[in-house]
Formats: sequence, C-alpha cells, structure tokens
Amino acid sequence: MKIDLETLRLLMRIGAFVELITVIIGTFYFYKYKNTALKYILLLFWYTVINDLLGVFYLRGGIITDYNAIIYNIYNVISFTYLLLLYRHYIQNKIHKKAILLFSIIYLISFVINGFFENYLIKHQRFPYIIAAIFLVISISLYFIEILNSQKVLNAKRNLLFWISVGFLIFFVGNLPFRILTNYYLHLADATISFLVKLTLTIIMNICFIIGFIWSDKKQQY
Repeated sequence: MKIDLETLRLLMRIGAFVELITVIIGTFYFYKYKNTALKYILLLFWYTVINDLLGVFYLRGGIITDYNAIIYNIYNVISFTYLLLLYRHYIQNKIHKKAILLFSIIYLISFVINGFFENYLIKHQRFPYIIAAIFLVISISLYFIEILNSQKVLNAKRNLLFWISVGFLIFFVGNLPFRILTNYYLHLADATISFLVKLTLTIIMNICFIIGFIWSDKKQQY
C-alpha cells in the first residue's frame, strides 16, 4: 500500500485544516486561560499549524519528505521542551518536578549528540523524538496521578489542561510504536500505515483540544 503524492498532499491539508480549526477555537476562548501558564500553548498550536502548512508547501514544490525534515526537527525541539516544562510547572510533587526537569535536559542532550550521527537538515530525528515522547507520556501520567490523588479530580473534566493531556497521551501512546518501528515500516510499506495512523491520532487529539477549549471552566485553570 502506497500513497501517491497528490493524496499525501490532500491528507496533509486535512490534518492542517483540523489543526487550524482547533487553534481558531482556542483563540476564541483565550480569555479562559490567558492569565495562566497555558496561555503560551496557543502560540504552540499556531506554530504547529504554520509548520504543517510549510510541510505541505515543500511537498507541493516536489521536494521529498526528508527535505522538510529541518522544519519538523526545529518544531520538535521547541514543542517537546515547552510541554515538558509546562507539566513541570503544574505538577506539585517536588521529586516529580525534578524528574521532569531532568527529562528535559536528557532530551536536549540526546538531540545534540544525535546530530553528529543524523543530518537534521535532511533527516527527521528518530531517537531524540522517541526519548522525548516517552518522557512526555511519563510526565502526563504523573500529572494524572497527582490529579487523581487530590480534590482536583472532582473538577478535572472542566479543566483545559486535563483535555490537552488526554489528547497528547492518546497521540503519543498510539504513535510511539510506529516511530520505534520507523525503519520497518519505511521498507515494508513506504510508511503509509504509520502516516495514516498518525493522521487519525492527530484528528482525535485535536478533538480533545477542542472539547477542552469549549467545555473548560475559566475558574478551573489550576
């Protein structure tokens, strides 16, 4: 099974369109979380839309996927670092806060070291991405554990970070196995299965974000 270039462009546009709807809704409801640390996540979501539109543009120009790697590698460094520090900010347990800070440092070091083995200008980062995704899943899990063991669980569904966390957790838990087996899928099926799974997970993730923006309570942005 192989996706032709035109179909790939269409699917990437669909993904970017869903992200655009999410960020527009997030902007509309910005007043709910503008006075919290979550206010910067709107910038990340806008950055995500712009980055993915650039990815489509490179394909439109006939450039093969690896040659838009640099924009995604830069995006991953910024997004993973921000998200890890975001959870460090919201988590109260001091040991967990130190662990997440250590996660951030290890990820950045792995990114630098891996750059000596993979050319980030033309190759998507592999091992640093996997490391960061695992660390982020752990950080989100620590956040959920802390919520479950506190009174905050009573209003968790009205909290924006809760829905953002659900979205990211679904995406990375679902996508990680395919990233770990990237080489296998590249040779077996031109990464088609991996791409379709990622697109599906992206849509589900953004639906979670949208629910959070709409349903969250301004008073519950702890």
